[in-house]
Amino acid sequence: MSRVEKSASTIPLTVPAGGSCCATLVMVDLQRTRIENVSDLDQLVCEGIKNITPYIAGKPLEELEREYGITGAVKLASNENPLGPSPKAIEALLNHLHSIHRYPDANSYKLKQMLAEKFDVPPDAILPANGSNEIIELVLKTFLRPGGEVIVPEPSFSLYTKFTQALDGVPIKAPLKEFSVDLEAMKEKIGPRTRIVIINNPNNPTGTIVRKTAFEQFIRSIPENIVIIVDEAYGEFVTDPDFPQGHHYLTDKPWVITMKTFSKAYGLAGLRIGYGIAAPEIMHYLNRVRQPFNVNLLAQVAACAALTDHDHVIKTLRTVNDGLHYFYQNLKQRNIEFIPTQANYLMIRVGKNSDTVYEALLKEGVIVRSLTSFGFHDYIRVSVGTPSENQRFIASLDKVLHHCS
Repeated sequence: MSRVEKSASTIPLTVPAGGSCCATLVMVDLQRTRIENVSDLDQLVCEGIKNITPYIAGKPLEELEREYGITGAVKLASNENPLGPSPKAIEALLNHLHSIHRYPDANSYKLKQMLAEKFDVPPDAILPANGSNEIIELVLKTFLRPGGEVIVPEPSFSLYTKFTQALDGVPIKAPLKEFSVDLEAMKEKIGPRTRIVIINNPNNPTGTIVRKTAFEQFIRSIPENIVIIVDEAYGEFVTDPDFPQGHHYLTDKPWVITMKTFSKAYGLAGLRIGYGIAAPEIMHYLNRVRQPFNVNLLAQVAACAALTDHDHVIKTLRTVNDGLHYFYQNLKQRNIEFIPTQANYLMIRVGKNSDTVYEALLKEGVIVRSLTSFGFHDYIRVSVGTPSENQRFIASLDKVLHHCS
């Protein structure tokens, strides 16, 4: 009999009327059973996972409206496409709903062909994934050994660290320099146990980029047995011509793996569809650990359709660019500091506790992102929305900062 079964067998099943002794024993025994269960379970869990803090996503609109009893709230927290998905993607989804009883194409053949043509790379250099996050997992599962080190910028996207810890790797954090990824600091962190370096370009949450010359000097100066992941989730929004696109370094050593997504510029965040670009030799191994049917049917057809809707992408980029100029102009007029960005979001210094400002904006029906968890205690991050959403944010920020002063 197990420890739990023995403990449960001592619990009195009947509590005499008017008596409390047995009831107390029941409660104590149940509590001891739970504690022993947790203790036993803790011994089974991998060490790296014990130290992981669960990822906290942006608050959903429905939850905000339910909590505060308001309607018409706007969400500017998760860097989504303000225009929504492409009409062509919606049409493709509707046309394929009758097929969802079938398994999807396990190799995402059509999508790979279209992406290969777009980036002028071989089809076997493309790996569609269940969100670009899956590419991180696949690379780490393939190349990271227990105790191996992954160098990440700090602060940046938190899943780099979480995935590393989950695989019993060691995340080595290189602090930003003037809100930008510091490649020199990352190079100094490289040691004999370094397996992977992750560069978020543009970096989240700061929106800054690593430029071409610095990137090329970096990859030439580090050992060839290190894998570089370049996360370009926001790459479509970059306007700086000195931006180094990762897929241009496909055949270079060290190996460069580029991650991209349909969640941002293409407006398909709810379908979870991204992809990696790397040398076919790399993909040969990543495909060994990739789950079969990892990209669902609807995500594949929507992504293929979205790739053909160039007008929607151009309209999205114009909307984001105009929205950023609107933010810049209004924040400068108010002497509010911000970090110029190459993404579809803006990091703003509110001069007060960011959690306090975040909560106050929620009551105004505006969801942004507090950057306390990133170590920026007086900054918030706001996504570019539609013109009316951007105006509402500025008006709400004025009200909140006035009341907080």
